Amino acid sequence: MFTPWAAFFSPEGQRLLQKSIDLALEEDGPEMTALGLFAPESSMNAVIRAKEDTLVVGLPVIGAVFKSLGAPFTWRALVREATSVPSMTEVAHITAPATAMLKAERVILNFITHLSGIANLTARYVRELEGTGVRLLDTRKTTPGLRWVEKYAVQAGGGHNHRKNLTEMLMLKDNHIDAEGSITAAVAKLRAHYAPCPPIEVECRTLDHVREAVAAKADRIMMDNMDGQRLSEALALVPRSIETEVSGGVRLDTIRALALTEPRRPDFISVGRLTHSAVSADFSMTLLAV
Repeated sequence: MFTPWAAFFSPEGQRLLQKSIDLALEEDGPEMTALGLFAPESSMNAVIRAKEDTLVVGLPVIGAVFKSLGAPFTWRALVREATSVPSMTEVAHITAPATAMLKAERVILNFITHLSGIANLTARYVRELEGTGVRLLDTRKTTPGLRWVEKYAVQAGGGHNHRKNLTEMLMLKDNHIDAEGSITAAVAKLRAHYAPCPPIEVECRTLDHVREAVAAKADRIMMDNMDGQRLSEALALVPRSIETEVSGGVRLDTIRALALTEPRRPDFISVGRLTHSAVSADFSMTLLAV
């Protein structure tokens, strides 16, 4: 279920989004070319077009960028956010001072092309899972500073978010377990420390780890880099009361077979590629002096 931009970002998410926009504008510095060519009162129109068949994701960033610049502007979306359009579709019109428009152009396009690319790749993985009942998850393998917008793009493409930060779910990995001595001890210590305790997920690489995580009543068990017979055996050990997740090296050509594992299919499959390897979609902004 797609969550619109305004509803997706919590106050903390909005704060981090604003920081990423401000940093992107700061990186560019003053638009000295435009400042030297255009009078402050000069106005400019712009149209953003999709240059390929694509999902359109990130249009609300247009308003956020101009607000950050403190410039007067108007903009209008010509398509609905998170919908698919054919190549050469006009997706937004903008009017703003020429100096602000030229300053904002690349920042806006960088966000929209990146987020639309993530949504496109996510949608391809989601199509492979159709009919399996398995849900696609992203990971924390996101671009530093862009966690919230990248996870927004994943759910715009039909995927689900794992956790946006380290507080939404506690995950026991090898280093945590080794430091505490066992899965059993680590789970017990976390539940004693937090009241209420966030959900606990345990990363397992062996069948013995899975058995121990089941006995500890973890909320979710991740089968990390398991495939074939070992994955089937691991999933079969987990009662339906505990969620299961498959992770590690999942590709577009392997995800469906993993989802159809018997005798128990996983509840989730997580894919880091959604955010760390998506190819940006192709959009352009054409500027017209008024």
